[in-house]
Amino acid sequence: MNSKTSRWKLPVITTAVVMTAVLTACSGGTTPTTPGGGTTPGGGDKPAVAAPALKVSPADSALNVRPDKRVVVAAAGGALDEVTVQSKGAEVEGEFDATRTKWTSSKPLKPSTTYTVSAKATGAGGPAALTSQFTTLKPKRELAVIDITPGIKGETVGVGMPITVTFNNDVTNKAAVEAALVVDSQKKAVGAWRWISDRVVMYRTAKYWPAHQKVTFSADLAGVRGAGDMWGTKSYTQSIKIGASQISKVNTRTHQMVVRVDGKIKLKMPISAGKGDTREYTTTSGVHLTMSRHNPEIMISPGKKEGDPGYYKEIVNHAVRISNSGEYVHSAPWSVGSQGRANVSHGCINAGPTQAKWFYDNFQRGDVVDIVGTDRELEWNNGWGFWQMSFAKWKKGSALEA
Repeated sequence: MNSKTSRWKLPVITTAVVMTAVLTACSGGTTPTTPGGGTTPGGGDKPAVAAPALKVSPADSALNVRPDKRVVVAAAGGALDEVTVQSKGAEVEGEFDATRTKWTSSKPLKPSTTYTVSAKATGAGGPAALTSQFTTLKPKRELAVIDITPGIKGETVGVGMPITVTFNNDVTNKAAVEAALVVDSQKKAVGAWRWISDRVVMYRTAKYWPAHQKVTFSADLAGVRGAGDMWGTKSYTQSIKIGASQISKVNTRTHQMVVRVDGKIKLKMPISAGKGDTREYTTTSGVHLTMSRHNPEIMISPGKKEGDPGYYKEIVNHAVRISNSGEYVHSAPWSVGSQGRANVSHGCINAGPTQAKWFYDNFQRGDVVDIVGTDRELEWNNGWGFWQMSFAKWKKGSALEA
């Protein structure tokens, strides 16, 4: 473009203005800035794309955060590359959503703990990073496990053995606590928890445990709310060894007891059961579990004093308890003549000295003693009579199954 070729004569000052305008239009504008400010190339005053905006909950420096609150990290304008939530090197588990714009923790937090959150994201406007901290509340009351049965070190238990967990305080938020209880077995078994009381919960399988295996119980209670101001602060684990399948069948009408070990008959023994002239002296029918053993055991008639009719005080050897109503399988040399022929005991299963000793020596807590032949039913909560309840009914005592 040259003013000398123009057909019109313009004032010099006007020409200068035109030239300036043309030169400006051909210059391409100002140099673009780095991402996050200025203008985009060739875009005039159009702003550049911003870096991703990161947001975390709980907020930075938050105090007294509830342990059951989820940690959420979100990215606007980009995708999350990584998220780390940790305390003293221990990381909190979590998951990204399908678009990787949100990360959410998947387990409760530990009470009285400071957590550090680190997050990185990438977007069209470049990378972004965030670091923050928060602290969880200190519980006014602690939820703790004070007993796990079975829990004797080195113990091997029978195939009927339930797992019983006892807490230090009443649990009102039973569903949350039960969800933290896990039972893993080497051999597949279906089971369910049942709340026996506000402090006791019990796990029972639908069928007897498969024999010869290891079962692991764990309670990941850290951060679990058991009641209003009560939180779990740590986790528990217990290994349980299931031994041989030892199942005894007792028929009080034929006066016989047959012991099977892993399905094979190991011992046949003539017995004498309760004489049955009163309810107290009637052996209970149903699935009993062996509970403890004593050698010797002193047996005293319940509710009677010395000199009262029916009073007795006997010292017996090789006694294995099978209920809380005073029933044992024990040695009774005084009734050998009746064993295999008649029921003459006060409710126990009387056996000969040699066979009673074998039963005592091979005892495992949780072995099955299934008794038939009387009109007195074993109550499901008499000792460990839990197999008296159908599994369908048992499951109804679960806070999660109901």
